[in-house]
Amino acid sequence: MSRRRKGRDVNGILVIDKPQGVTSNGILQQVKRLYGAAKAGHTGALDPLATGVLPLCFGEATKFSQMMLDSDKAYIATARLGVRTETGDSEGAVVEEKPVPAELSAEALEPLLDRFRGDIQQVPSMYSALKHKGRPLYEYAREGIKVERPARPVTIYQLDLLAVRANEIDLAVSCTKGTYIRSLVEDIGEALGCGAHVTALRRTMASGFTLDHVHKVPDLEAKRELGESLDGLLVAPDAALSMFPEVQLAGPSLVSILNGQPVRITGQSLEGFVRVYGSKGFVGLAEAITDGEAVQLVPRRLVKNSDQRKA
Repeated sequence: MSRRRKGRDVNGILVIDKPQGVTSNGILQQVKRLYGAAKAGHTGALDPLATGVLPLCFGEATKFSQMMLDSDKAYIATARLGVRTETGDSEGAVVEEKPVPAELSAEALEPLLDRFRGDIQQVPSMYSALKHKGRPLYEYAREGIKVERPARPVTIYQLDLLAVRANEIDLAVSCTKGTYIRSLVEDIGEALGCGAHVTALRRTMASGFTLDHVHKVPDLEAKRELGESLDGLLVAPDAALSMFPEVQLAGPSLVSILNGQPVRITGQSLEGFVRVYGSKGFVGLAEAITDGEAVQLVPRRLVKNSDQRKA
């Protein structure tokens, strides 16, 4: 019996402009097939309603998907005021309608929005992918089961009012991981006394990537139809790790790290994750731990760079 082909080795990150109406996993599988890749994953799902920045990791880059998932995000959201839905967005059934305040203006909204800036507590939506007893919350919600969700701390770095219309507002949001824009909009609607839900959501930044870096799936399909390679569109795994400081190693220290062994360095003040480089490029992530007057670098996520062992 012939062995089933598993795909080819593809390494790097591709930033997709996710279209509306499809799941993040659906886009991942579509692009994975276009590349014929053996291994791929995304870095945090966007709702089918949402569009925008969706980094996809291939091969060695999947080792850093959790760090990318933990990164800050940015969005532009449109909130429909006066209507609450089951899901907090326009895909859910309407559960309540109330009149929108007549005096709706930027000047009136600013003091209210200020309550939601900085460190806040947020209760996740029942229609989120958070797990309860091994099952995502949205599965319970679809069965009509309500699960108690403790509020969680999140940070809203930026909450700018972009536009005000008769019953809609546009918001620009920059926030920490785990922030639910639907929940934020619902809370703003509750503070206004009329309720609200999300009608449009576009992610403008994730893992340091912005809309300037995105590729559209139809463009990828067109290139493949013409027989063009898509590999040149990939960026290196470390492109998503710029939030971590850089350390250069050589000689025995580099070989030790590549063999999975901690090394001690002096003359640098480091703490937490660092990007490690050798003479031939990116090696991986190590954790810097203060050890007296030195720093110990403990390898955590390494890419395949066996050719650097003789560096």
